[in-house]
Amino acid sequence: MDNLITFAITVFTGFFAIMNPIANVPIFLTLVQGTDNNTQKRIAKKSTLIAFIIVIAFVVLGKFIFVLFGITIPAFKITGGILIFYVGFEMLQSKKSSVKHLKNPNVDENIAVSPLAIPILAGPGTIVTAMNYVTNSEIIHITIVIVVFALMCLLTYFFFLISEKIVKVVGNNVISVIGKIMGLIIAIIGTNMIIEGIKITFNLN
Repeated sequence: MDNLITFAITVFTGFFAIMNPIANVPIFLTLVQGTDNNTQKRIAKKSTLIAFIIVIAFVVLGKFIFVLFGITIPAFKITGGILIFYVGFEMLQSKKSSVKHLKNPNVDENIAVSPLAIPILAGPGTIVTAMNYVTNSEIIHITIVIVVFALMCLLTYFFFLISEKIVKVVGNNVISVIGKIMGLIIAIIGTNMIIEGIKITFNLN
């Protein structure tokens, strides 16, 4: 039981760092600027729901995808680790990750799909993180990943709804600092994935 709790906390930390719901608040406000509250709620709900469906699809079909494309676990961990490290490094440099964000989105409700759901919430980093937690895992671990990610989507939805209040209370500077801390955590997660991949490749303990 203790191992499962530790695993759940690790998964939550990873998802929180890569999705960074607090740092995404200013992005959401920028995208929905000029819309009414009901429209903002619809966009927030749609974006988080689509992100959940996309990531869970990869979690459930992960092994099939590996077999279909002939992907090995070491290759996945090393490549995924490099990708996640890159996202974290860009966050540490105070840049919006080019892997995670799109430029000049259309200001209509379609922003719920792109760029909010894809790639801001369910970008490559989020998908790789999710699949990393379920490679060679038992059903209980896959279930924990699904439940934790559902919780993250609900948390993100809630933050989107109170986004204006968060910016007023916390301020953009504090949000920027949080973003850097999350970037450091993401970079560490990426480095750990690379190390795990190398260990599996060379049968190191």
